Amino acid sequence: MKMRLLLLLMLAAATAFAQGEKKETKSGINWPAPVTTNLSMQLNGKVVNYSATAGHQEQFNEKGEKIADIFYIAYVRSGQTADKRPITFAFNGGPGSSSVWLHMGALGPKRLPMTADGESVKPPYALVDNEYTWLEHTDLVFIDPVQTGYSRPAEGTDKKEFTGYSEDLRSVGDFIYKYTSVNSRWASPKFLAGESYGTTRAAGLSGYLQDRHGMYLNGIVLVSAVLNFQTLRSAPGNDLPYPLYLPSFAATAWYHGKLNKTQYPNLKSVLADAEAFALGEYSSALLKGDRLTEAEKSSLSARMQALLGLSDSFLRGYHFRISTSEFTKELLRDRGETVGRFDGTIKGLDRLDAGDSYEYDPSYNRSIFGGYTMAINQHLGSTLKYPFPDQVYEILTGKVQPWNYGEATNRYLDNSAVLAAAIHKNPALQVLICNGYYDLATPYFATQYTLDHMFVRGELRNNLQMKYYEGGHMMYSRERDLRTFTKDVKDFYKQTLQ
Repeated sequence: MKMRLLLLLMLAAATAFAQGEKKETKSGINWPAPVTTNLSMQLNGKVVNYSATAGHQEQFNEKGEKIADIFYIAYVRSGQTADKRPITFAFNGGPGSSSVWLHMGALGPKRLPMTADGESVKPPYALVDNEYTWLEHTDLVFIDPVQTGYSRPAEGTDKKEFTGYSEDLRSVGDFIYKYTSVNSRWASPKFLAGESYGTTRAAGLSGYLQDRHGMYLNGIVLVSAVLNFQTLRSAPGNDLPYPLYLPSFAATAWYHGKLNKTQYPNLKSVLADAEAFALGEYSSALLKGDRLTEAEKSSLSARMQALLGLSDSFLRGYHFRISTSEFTKELLRDRGETVGRFDGTIKGLDRLDAGDSYEYDPSYNRSIFGGYTMAINQHLGSTLKYPFPDQVYEILTGKVQPWNYGEATNRYLDNSAVLAAAIHKNPALQVLICNGYYDLATPYFATQYTLDHMFVRGELRNNLQMKYYEGGHMMYSRERDLRTFTKDVKDFYKQTLQ
């Protein structure tokens, strides 16, 4: 009897334990309710009042089953007429990045100050009111795609439902549709702002929002764009990225004093020569491959040495095909330094001078990661009063991997045609593309190549405009570029809404 009772008690305990586990798993994460805070700031000599809402939007499938909690932060200026007030949905890229970079670096009402050269100040850092905030001319909604920030799949939903090109467009696009509907913003002029892979997302959304939800946009701002991945991913059989990266490599070499200042007295002279060389002699040489004569190799090497500050033996050793990882390690090897991928002007130190690539990206790890992580966490708790949810706010995570490229698997994703089709269907759609000369992640010349091969018809080609800055991937990290960037964007909104 005692043995039977003991077995029953053990079975009951195991059942209770299993039920407890099931209950905890079924309920998922207990996210705080959305929090709205009324705030104000000085902007151009005037007091601007606005509300800030931080929280989750629940996402459901067509069966009515919850599939995700998507975190967002929305800023709405007070006293404005909703049907006349623009609204901008903003996000970063990765894939795997939260919206923290655009949010705390350029667009939001608070920002993280950097040094004049776009580098990090000493920790613990500090936030300031952002006199360059886009809140002056548009309401803002910052979206963290699933698995980034505080956004997570619902219990029982595989992350694969969100971690892919088409899946991401559906999730973020449906978020925008629902937010617009719930908050009665259908009559508002609507914009997207994306950075890096966020530009890939924005281009895709221009088609998804039109075709799935009948939502036609007024404008899109693309920061450090990539729409055609063949322009970025060099590999045996794909020589296209090499000439497209070369002008940014040359700009970086010039910045660090590796070029002849008499021959190249300023940045514009370097870029003009590098672009002409990239489109001409360099591209022709790459096409010839192993048929290059010794005389042609010598001529090619001399031109590349003058533009890149690299040695003849190094250039020949890579068959004149230099990738970002090799360039960032080699350029300042003689000084025991590396340069950044996100920003070629930022320098770093590796443990070893040897090797084919740097040990870390100084323009990320030394410059922005720590400061921006502090910025968003401090802002959420101190300014927005959002309760700590006992979860990590994922700044830039690999948890979205493997990323599903769908129909583009085993080839290069290129959704520039989606954006072109969106413009053809909606001739009012305007696009502003902002590029940093020292961006070695998504180089400006690759973006120019992509635009030149979109074949937007006739006068609609004028719907696409490019702006350039003497910065890197996050050109707004330098206040002088942030100032110009903000003015360009403000003028773009004004022009678009005329």
